Amino acid sequence: MRGTSIGGLIILLWLIIGGVAAYERGYFKDNGDASCAKAGTVVVTVIAGPLNWLGVNPKIKCAVPAPSK
Repeated sequence: MRGTSIGGLIILLWLIIGGVAAYERGYFKDNGDASCAKAGTVVVTVIAGPLNWLGVNPKIKCAVPAPSK
């Protein structure tokens, strides 16, 4: 039972730090640009934000095909 509460506390702290990272990048400002892409960016920042503070700096590379003509 004690391991569960410690794990929950670690997850909570991780998400709080991620939320602070997203706030520092200005993702919570109301600029009228609400979209699924912006929401996805905020979610990924909250989840991976603490990794940047630890110096991991995760990067995602993806090649998107050009739209057909």
